[in-house]
Amino acid sequence: MIVATSVVSLALCCGLAWWQWDRFTSATGTFQNLGYVLQWPLFGLFPAFMFWRIKKLREREEEAAGQPEQPEQPAPAPVRVPAPRPAAAPVEEDDELAAYNRYLRELNARDQQS
Repeated sequence: MIVATSVVSLALCCGLAWWQWDRFTSATGTFQNLGYVLQWPLFGLFPAFMFWRIKKLREREEEAAGQPEQPEQPAPAPVRVPAPRPAAAPVEEDDELAAYNRYLRELNARDQQS
């Protein structure tokens, strides 16, 4: 069925390319028609290419299924990062920063309660 579709598609698209060639060689033909002359055969070959590609992918899957699986390597141990140490000397905060820090503490407290 797929092969028949590919053949019909190629024949149809070659017919369309011939039609565009006739249009190009006519008095009203443009280079756009010439571009279509080159494109239609490619469109006609696309189903055949997809059939070939699917076949190759299936062969690759079957080949991979026939090979024994290699054991998975264990995941690396998580890296532990030590908590930062508090500063040796307290840093003086300005009023705006202190208000912001209080606001953050209130938000954290609300989150902890809910």
